[in-house]
Amino acid sequence: MKSYLVFGASKGLGDAFVRGVPQEGDKVWVVSRSKPESLKLNDGVERIWVQADLADQHAATIVTDQLKNERLDVLIYNVGIWEKEGFEDHYSFDRDEPADISQLIHVNITSTIVCIQALLPHLRQSSGGKIILIGSTAGLNNANNTQVSFVASKFAIRGITEALREHTRQDGIAVTCINPGELAAEIPYEQGAKRALEEYNGTRIPLQDMVSIVKCIVSLSNAACVKEINVPALTDTNT
Repeated sequence: MKSYLVFGASKGLGDAFVRGVPQEGDKVWVVSRSKPESLKLNDGVERIWVQADLADQHAATIVTDQLKNERLDVLIYNVGIWEKEGFEDHYSFDRDEPADISQLIHVNITSTIVCIQALLPHLRQSSGGKIILIGSTAGLNNANNTQVSFVASKFAIRGITEALREHTRQDGIAVTCINPGELAAEIPYEQGAKRALEEYNGTRIPLQDMVSIVKCIVSLSNAACVKEINVPALTDTNT
């Protein structure tokens, strides 16, 4: 039996991890602002909701208070906000407000560091803990993305992964960063990969592919550490 904790788990990719990664008998702590539909599943997996907003300075304490002294085997950190209208054609960095930039950096970087730091004692109780951070191909070189704050935060996720891996090496905790390209996140996981492929004519990555990658990492022995995986869409020629 494995014990998981998944951040950003109410919808999209986080919801897919909660539904698709654990097996019967496993326990999953589901961290999100809104109550996730996955709690209604009856598949032999115990799911426990932890209501927390990562914009809150006290989010890490809220999560650890819920866990008490529980062991964690796998931490999946899937959190990321972006600039207002950041993916619209008319978006311009020139119009980003300082308060919005600060909020993005806090949620995407500061909360990542603080929450993982708070959860290390729980991961150290595992015989082979794993931390998986979800970055983005926007955090890779030559991604041709003009969202300055978002891109900076995704580069930061890779830096956090590198330093954290060295910090936890003596604890036998493997740390991995996965950088996906554009996902078919609007297609619910339970609707299947075929539906996602049809909806976007194969230009966006189905959530099932990301679940398969995470399941592979989780299944590896304690001797292995996958450092980083880049997963652009096949049609994306920028990465």
